[in-house]
Amino acid sequence: MQFDRLLKQISFIHEIDKIKYIFRKSKLFSSDRHENDAEHSWHLAVMAIVLAEHANEPIDVLKVLKMLLIHDIVEIDAGDVFLFDSVVRQNNSVAEAKAAERIFGLLPEAQAAELTAIWEEFEAAETAESLFARAIDNLEPLLQNISNNGGTWQEFSVSYENVIDKKSVIKHGSQTLWEFTEKLLNESHKSGILKKEKEINQD
Repeated sequence: MQFDRLLKQISFIHEIDKIKYIFRKSKLFSSDRHENDAEHSWHLAVMAIVLAEHANEPIDVLKVLKMLLIHDIVEIDAGDVFLFDSVVRQNNSVAEAKAAERIFGLLPEAQAAELTAIWEEFEAAETAESLFARAIDNLEPLLQNISNNGGTWQEFSVSYENVIDKKSVIKHGSQTLWEFTEKLLNESHKSGILKKEKEINQD
């Protein structure tokens, strides 16, 4: 019985290795190489440990770490969706839910239920932990883009207004990180690596 449980856990461990092959639109800091989901999740987890003191409310850091380490596992099946692709993002939730059911379902029942609940909590973005986790998830690619002189903002002609709108979720998890983000975005506009809509339309 115990051996059967272990085999299920090993099956899950084998399956999630595939996350290393899911590449994101964003690139590593000061680099031309695209980041994969495993690197992204690891980086977010370390960021959460370091930046936990800036959360708006007291948080269970271990739960935040679990969220950040598993939140993109569903992309093994559903694929990575660019933050600024509003059309695909609207239609991807069903695919991600099916992916969560399949992948977490490889685990023993209790563990599958726990990880599914944590993933769903992250997606719902209602608890202090999920709001802070999503703040961290949004901050990392922003820092990458700045280090790459605009990165995906330049590549896909993403406007200052669009970035402000999408990244405003950061404030719900950390007002301090949001104030820092606004400062960085304003500096990015002044330096020319992030343009306003009217400036993009003039190009």
